[in-house]
Amino acid sequence: MNTAEERLVPRPHVIILNGVGSVGKTSTARALQTITAEPFLHVSIDSFIDMLPQRMFGHPEGLTFETIQHQGKPSIIIRTGPVIERAMQGMRHAIAAMAAQGNKLVVDEVVIEMNKAQEYRALLSRFDVRWVGLFAPLDVLEARECQRGDREIGLARWQYDRVHRDMIYDLEIDTTATTPLQNAEKIRDAFGL
Repeated sequence: MNTAEERLVPRPHVIILNGVGSVGKTSTARALQTITAEPFLHVSIDSFIDMLPQRMFGHPEGLTFETIQHQGKPSIIIRTGPVIERAMQGMRHAIAAMAAQGNKLVVDEVVIEMNKAQEYRALLSRFDVRWVGLFAPLDVLEARECQRGDREIGLARWQYDRVHRDMIYDLEIDTTATTPLQNAEKIRDAFGL
């Protein structure tokens, strides 16, 4: 394809939803899939974590959790070993490979380390990538975490001060009093999806 033709072909969209667990990333991603003009595939960090053999949970080469007390409440420190690090790096590369095939993607992620965000930016530099930060106060996140019943209590507290540190977003959404559909509409409207 020559340069003029390349300019006529729209670059695949990749929307990365980043935020603390229980902020509403997955439900927002699913709502976005229902309202965009073009179909978006949903890529979830949880799907890649679920690929791990069960024995890697609680194993230093996989994923370990340590509960500590922080301001009188549980906070779960997450430690990652080489097996989960390779899986997460594979996820970032898989997202780039999916986009390279022309797929539009909405990714729900928990990017804690800046080098991971930089890797995303490098891998996805030829695509139309939009970073969306989803926010809510810690007390709201902890209440949601308790209501869900499928999360360790304390994950939100540990992630809270880490997830958005030094991140630059194209759009920030406070999910405290909005529905996933309202969040999705904000994303759709902001980026013309």
